Amino acid sequence: MRVFETQAEAKSAAIGLLARREHSRKELRDKLSARCEAVDLDSVLDELESKGYQSDQRFTESFIRMRVGQGQGLIKIRFELQRKGIDSELIASAFEEADIDWFELAADLYARKYRTVLDAADYKEKGKRMRFMSQRGFNAAQINYAIEAASEHE
Repeated sequence: MRVFETQAEAKSAAIGLLARREHSRKELRDKLSARCEAVDLDSVLDELESKGYQSDQRFTESFIRMRVGQGQGLIKIRFELQRKGIDSELIASAFEEADIDWFELAADLYARKYRTVLDAADYKEKGKRMRFMSQRGFNAAQINYAIEAASEHE
């Protein structure tokens, strides 16, 4: 593993990572810190942010679009963003700007995953389906809406 000894090398490595995809500041710090022991990583990251190469705002918007496209819910996406070091206020404003109908997203995912109508007496299957939706990051109200919407279409 190559160690970066100058700020220029660390900056170059960070730009290389950012060229592949958006990264949060924390992600870049985590990826570069083991290889930049003699470099002031904060100043490198500050410079990248001031020049517009790295933006937590842009990362958050991109991440939300990607995860929504994968059929993930608000709870899971918020948790992952927090783990990646994104501020709670930034997360909240990004979700507000995205203007996503979580109920319709849940209904769409449910309809794609489960083609058969749920038998109301089959509690084991209902529990299984609810756990799947919950693991994808949807709350109980969204899950119930999705199940009811699917049963109405049949």
